[in-house]
Amino acid sequence: MTKYNILLLLTVGAHIVTPITLAARDEPHDTIAARNLDEVVVTATRPRQETIPTQALRGEELERLNSNNIADALRYFAGVQVKDYGGVGGIKTVNIRSMGTNHTGVVYDGVQLGNAQNGQIDLGQFSLDNIEELSLHNGQKSALLQPARDFGNAGTVYLRTRTPRFDSGEQYHARLKVRTGSFDLLNPSALIELKLSPRVNAQLSAEWLTSTGKYKFRYRRVNPAGELAYDTTAVRQNGDINATRIEANLNGIFTLGEWHVKAYNYNSERGVPGAIVNNVWRRGERIWDTNSFIQGAATLTYGRWTTLENIKYAFYRTHYVNNDDKQIKVDNLYRQRELYFSSANQFDIMPGWSASASYDLMWNTLDADMYGFARPDRLTNLLSVATALNIGRLSVTASGLMTFVHDHLVGQESPADKHVFTPAIYGSFYPMNNRRLSIRAFYKKSFRMPTFNDLYYADMGNSKLNPEHVAQYNAGLLYDVSGRTSFVSALRLSYDIYYNKVHDKIVAYPKGQQFRWTMLNLGIVDIRGIDVTGLLTVNPAKDLYLTIRGQYTYQKAIDITNPADNYYRHQIPYIPHHSGSAVINGTWRRWGINYSYIYVGSRYNQQENIRYNYTQPWYTSDVSLSYDLPLGRAKARILAEINNLLSQDYDVILNYPMPKRNYRFTLSIEI
Repeated sequence: MTKYNILLLLTVGAHIVTPITLAARDEPHDTIAARNLDEVVVTATRPRQETIPTQALRGEELERLNSNNIADALRYFAGVQVKDYGGVGGIKTVNIRSMGTNHTGVVYDGVQLGNAQNGQIDLGQFSLDNIEELSLHNGQKSALLQPARDFGNAGTVYLRTRTPRFDSGEQYHARLKVRTGSFDLLNPSALIELKLSPRVNAQLSAEWLTSTGKYKFRYRRVNPAGELAYDTTAVRQNGDINATRIEANLNGIFTLGEWHVKAYNYNSERGVPGAIVNNVWRRGERIWDTNSFIQGAATLTYGRWTTLENIKYAFYRTHYVNNDDKQIKVDNLYRQRELYFSSANQFDIMPGWSASASYDLMWNTLDADMYGFARPDRLTNLLSVATALNIGRLSVTASGLMTFVHDHLVGQESPADKHVFTPAIYGSFYPMNNRRLSIRAFYKKSFRMPTFNDLYYADMGNSKLNPEHVAQYNAGLLYDVSGRTSFVSALRLSYDIYYNKVHDKIVAYPKGQQFRWTMLNLGIVDIRGIDVTGLLTVNPAKDLYLTIRGQYTYQKAIDITNPADNYYRHQIPYIPHHSGSAVINGTWRRWGINYSYIYVGSRYNQQENIRYNYTQPWYTSDVSLSYDLPLGRAKARILAEINNLLSQDYDVILNYPMPKRNYRFTLSIEI
């Protein structure tokens, strides 16, 4: 590390050590600290109108979905493709508008999750049990006060954990939840919230998940001539999981602002189910994961100036074993570390005009017990500037991000440094005085470096990979008449048309073993799409509320690299032209019912769109019924779920069959 970077570390570190620094939240315009001397905690206000296309699930709506983890819930957002390798413990990653997983940031309580090894954030590792809000932003958030790193994503998923809120006289809250069901599932969890003082509160959340992962599936394939090749029923093997999650949060306020600290640990041992090919039904691959981090943030306001300071240290340990008799024996241990500092500053120049500047410093390293492993480390400096202007019905936000990347390899010549500037501009306009209708548009460029595995992994790395560059264009309409009548409590419709162009797109294909990948640059990908979303909540009778949420996505994502290629202007792998979902939720007194439907159209599993590579469309229907039971000071909820109600046979990824009809039962008690 150069003297210059050491100096930057010391400077930023010194700036961060203010009256406790630590776990980032949204900027003060989005959340306001409740500074009552008798009560503490950060409480959310009604979010201001977003300039940037946003989708969100909050509170009860999120809790009632038939979703066990973050990846399941994200299926209900427009423009999202979730890759699911099946079962409770199967890897689950998210891709927004066909730009690739690595262009999607995942921000957990204000600080982005990272994986320098392969860039894949396995969303199956994150539970919904203590998540209060899940939101998806195309481009970036409208907030100016955010880390520079957040300005660099083509799309971002934000996870916000439950914030303790105490009524007068309350000192604690506690919740115990037990979930069981198909695949020998057992999933107890506990959460406790403590009011330590009028200005400080704490939260502890713990969870255990175990399942054999065994489920029946039908395996049916036809040959290129359309004739039935085979049709059989088998049991999915090696999909077991044993995982624990422990998370602690400490929140407080002081005279000038608020602070947060988060510690997180996830441990799991799981089998890797593998692809069902060549009559191989059982795999010998296993993974042990240990993911730990501690992060914190402090937000301080001095008059018209606000600063947000973040710090994080993360350690990820992955142990991978392959004991298949027909393959080379593998037993590898990987360790990666991340150190991250961020300083974001916003100044309100005058009413309606604000500006911000953010600086991030990130250091990543990867080590493995493999002979000749490159042992790369990466130092990334990011500097962003942004401004927002509100003039009557018009809002404009512009930003620019400068990224500097330096890779170092042990015992090898280090590659050349990278430095890239990526601008963005967003605008929204209300054509009518009632502000029910808004018109919005944005342009954004983004950039991402290949991961360590992309470049340096001996068995699959490609040191000649080029970085990806993306240009995004979006125009849309939003019509919102929420709360206008007693009968219609919410009505929201949105329509967005977008165009993305990706240069040197990097794609990863499973290479026999799920943990390993084949990397290549596709060249140029042209992506055109439409997202349509709608939400309606009505109150047709006393105590009866009905909510209908729907979304539809059309995408044409084609490879336009070389006219001589057989797959020129073909749809890229696993991107459907049509997809959508619908959710119908009803509540009456203590009862709640939820029905959800997901549809994914036909796709191709390879670059050539030929019959042999065709993957059938799939759809699922899920239903759940809940009952709230008061128990004195406590309250209990009983929830019964039937997933894949019609027992459809389908693959999200070819040769990774998904479960047929399955069941879950949940009992939760909250004090």
